[in-house]
Amino acid sequence: MSWSDFSKLVKLRLTFLVTFSASITFLIGSLGNVKTHGVINWKHWAMLIVGGFLVTSAANCFNEIIEKDLDKLMRRTKDRPIPAGRMTTGQALVFGLLMAMAGTYLLGKLNLATGLLSVFSILLYAFAYTPLKRISPIAVFVGAIPGALPPLIGYVAGHGSIDSIALIVFGIQFCWQFPHFWAIAWVLDDDYKLAGFRLLPTGKRDFISALITFVLTLILLPVSLLPTYYGYGGYYVGGVSLVCSLLFLYQAFNLLRTREIKAAKQLMYGSFLYLPIVQLMFLFDFIGKVK
Repeated sequence: MSWSDFSKLVKLRLTFLVTFSASITFLIGSLGNVKTHGVINWKHWAMLIVGGFLVTSAANCFNEIIEKDLDKLMRRTKDRPIPAGRMTTGQALVFGLLMAMAGTYLLGKLNLATGLLSVFSILLYAFAYTPLKRISPIAVFVGAIPGALPPLIGYVAGHGSIDSIALIVFGIQFCWQFPHFWAIAWVLDDDYKLAGFRLLPTGKRDFISALITFVLTLILLPVSLLPTYYGYGGYYVGGVSLVCSLLFLYQAFNLLRTREIKAAKQLMYGSFLYLPIVQLMFLFDFIGKVK
């Protein structure tokens, strides 16, 4: 299997974004862990990155196995290794199972909760979200749950338990999922329809879909300020989150105003920048709070 095929099979760019998110919240969780006196275990950090990469890759692999016939219908996915015939379903299944077992083993070694959450994320993404994509736009809500689990998994891996900070990092990424994914769905709607996917709120590029996207982006704004509101972060993370959220909201408003694919692309690219900036700022500010 070539590197290009591996990259397409595990959706490498998405997997890196997910793993990055978990790695940042691991550091936040470790710094706030009173049992370890805020000392970061870098070996565990590496185990989280490798385990998280494998688990996410496995979920994406199972997704592509299930959708292999649908991927043949869409321009952006027909060259993936399974629909293109460069890999059999059996080979992909073995590969996915090996990654899933190795990843959950590594994450389970960190603590039981981390391992269980990783299994839950695979099951929910591959076997609930994936088939729902052709049935109802509710798939995006279901998919937002496993999509928001990586920062929760990372935090629990470093902290050892779920607390209010864990719920906040989960909440930020959960709310972020909606404008992020609907922007992508808006751009790719014509391609998605070839496979029968119904992912925009109303199933089409219209005012209501744009309005719902704008409302969910608006909800993200106060949620992003929760670290400062509850005192886990200072004014730096609050200020950066506010500015990023307002810019993100402006992009969502522009989509509402124009309903053009160009505006959806801007919102999509904005979402790629929003999450790592806010999460990194939370980490830097949290470091200042615990010192």
